[in-house]
Amino acid sequence: MIRSFLILLGITTLVALTIAGISDAGTASLNWLSYRVDTSAAAAVIIIGVLAFCAVTFWNVALWLSRSPQRAERARAATRRKQGDETLTRGFLSVASGDGNEARRHAAKALDLCDNIVLVRILSAMAAEEAGDDVATKTAYSAMLNVPELKLAGLKGLMQLAKSQGEKAEAVKLATEAYNQPRPTMWAFETLFEARLEAGEWAEALDLIESALNRKLISPIFSERAKASLMAASAARLEASEDATVRDQALDYAQRAAKLQPGFTPAALIAARLLTRAKKLGRAEDVLEAAWGAHPHPAIWLTYRDLVSSETPKERARRLIGLVDRNPKHRESRILQLERALLNAARPEITAAIAALAEDATEDKLTKRIAGLMARGAQALADMDSARTWVAQAAMAKGEPEWSDIDAEGKAFAYSASDWSDLILTYARNATLAHPRYERGEKGLAEVPDMASRYVPSMPFIRAAQKPAVGKVNPVPQPDDPGGFDAAISGQDLDVIEAAPGKPVRTRKAAPKARK
Repeated sequence: MIRSFLILLGITTLVALTIAGISDAGTASLNWLSYRVDTSAAAAVIIIGVLAFCAVTFWNVALWLSRSPQRAERARAATRRKQGDETLTRGFLSVASGDGNEARRHAAKALDLCDNIVLVRILSAMAAEEAGDDVATKTAYSAMLNVPELKLAGLKGLMQLAKSQGEKAEAVKLATEAYNQPRPTMWAFETLFEARLEAGEWAEALDLIESALNRKLISPIFSERAKASLMAASAARLEASEDATVRDQALDYAQRAAKLQPGFTPAALIAARLLTRAKKLGRAEDVLEAAWGAHPHPAIWLTYRDLVSSETPKERARRLIGLVDRNPKHRESRILQLERALLNAARPEITAAIAALAEDATEDKLTKRIAGLMARGAQALADMDSARTWVAQAAMAKGEPEWSDIDAEGKAFAYSASDWSDLILTYARNATLAHPRYERGEKGLAEVPDMASRYVPSMPFIRAAQKPAVGKVNPVPQPDDPGGFDAAISGQDLDVIEAAPGKPVRTRKAAPKARK
């Protein structure tokens, strides 16, 4: 209103000044009823302006008064909306702080104050869930199913509730409904994928991966890793069959998996075993060498070593160089170099291989496997003191997860269906291998060699004390007989020395009998 007044006043003043500036502006006359008014043109303009302003003011005041009820309603609505927003905020803060009862109180209040039904229903469900009221939680999430924007959220809440109550079939049903929506979410796929793995349904899981890739729920690299691990699991299940057709199917699965993901060790090992069984050693070597180049694993070189049984140690050492050359800087290749040197029994090679493993044998990196390997190396160099030291250190060293993949009989990845499920999930998500046997602490292939004791148990004073003759008191030799004791301490069997032909037998003086 003030702005209108100022605009009108400015225009009127401008017109009046213009007329006043003219030398003969003229006069203005008004005849109304029996009255006549004569004035100057400038005054007439000013009077007209003032009257116009009064008319506009009157009109605006009338409009303002007529709109008072709407303004009051809008003010009340704004206040109510502000209160509703504050209530929602407090409710969500209560959920975040873990106060379910307070959150439910705010949710009930927001139901009356807030017009945003979507947020109110979400708060009601979250508050009931935080309060631990399963019935109210189910009711709240079920109510979401009637709102198109909240349907997926409601299905997820009901699925999680079913999972927490142990109703796996219901959870899968809800996840399937969510997955079949026009725009499915990742949680629905993950729930179905994990359910297929848990049930050992590898073929169904492969179909699900293909479907999710087509719907752009998963990335191509996730798809490749999942397919490779699933096909390897299928091959592992069919590998032991006596039916040649089934074994051929297993070989097809394993080869496709090894080609898709050479770094997935189980696929390469299964393919190599089946190819060996089919007398295709060359192809088996190619598969293992490709796997070693992608991701060296101790099970690979053990399988590669055993491909040929009719060869000398030196021939085997020469063949193992085919693996080393594929990834020469890797830790496993350095370990394999020492294994090759032990096969060749060449002291310079053993010494060089031990030196190459020095960094891996430091206190912070030492494992049972490395300690056992260093003990074997020292033993081959006839350094028995160092060998025994490494064996002692192995007792306190940690194991290696990848070595645990090989069982006590030397078979790698002999896993159950549940173990394969963990392996598939871990590899698909992170491109790393799971190690269920390591997590369970199961005994695997021996890592540390058996070493002879430093002092032989045939030392005469130990044997005499531990094995007394029946009804007799064995004379215990005294340590003032240096000849016999020197032989025992040096690691020689004193009995053999005494019985050696052509040498005098040493006699021991019996301890004097106690007088009665």
